[in-house]
Amino acid sequence: MALKLRSGEKILFIGDSITDCGRRGTERPLGNGYVKFFADLLAIREPAKSITIINKGIGGDRVTGLQARWTDDVLRHRPDWLSVKIGINDMHSYMADPKAGVSLKQYESCYDDILSRTKKALPRCRILLIDPFYISREASANSWRYTVLKTLPSYVAVVHKMSRRYRTRLVRTHEMFQRLLKHYEPDDFCGEPVHPNLTGHLAIAEAVYAELSR
Repeated sequence: MALKLRSGEKILFIGDSITDCGRRGTERPLGNGYVKFFADLLAIREPAKSITIINKGIGGDRVTGLQARWTDDVLRHRPDWLSVKIGINDMHSYMADPKAGVSLKQYESCYDDILSRTKKALPRCRILLIDPFYISREASANSWRYTVLKTLPSYVAVVHKMSRRYRTRLVRTHEMFQRLLKHYEPDDFCGEPVHPNLTGHLAIAEAVYAELSR
């Protein structure tokens, strides 16, 4: 299973805390999450390839934040490949405060804007979208987790719509984790539903590697 990326190419990952994972602090420059695991898988499986990997995740970020820093953190680096993973903070912010949060309409508009700008500035850049996920199977209708699980598909659908519109590659992480939860406990992948543990990050990295290899 060889990556489509060739030696000399550059891939940039951008997103929220799940992408960040300490990349701006003690775990610089790649963090200790799925981006680092992706780099490790590349080193093990294809040691002869020389790929530049950049992590531009920022914890707590939303698509509005990505939009505000897109020139500095993406376009300026002129990546050959781009991976975007954003959405859970957007949804949570709107659920907590509809007036201040990122609505579904705004989420789609901002997402469309950053991808449109990328296609115009970097027409040869190949793009991978990673949809937001929530590692829970809570069935109590009175719980916050249940409400999140019922709300999330709308935000996931926006990512899939953007993928079709811009003909990108796509990693369906929410579906992946929901399949895994049929056989394992949520805590096996995540101490709470948003931030994966190392096993959860490895699952994402493997899914990214597979999608970029097909």
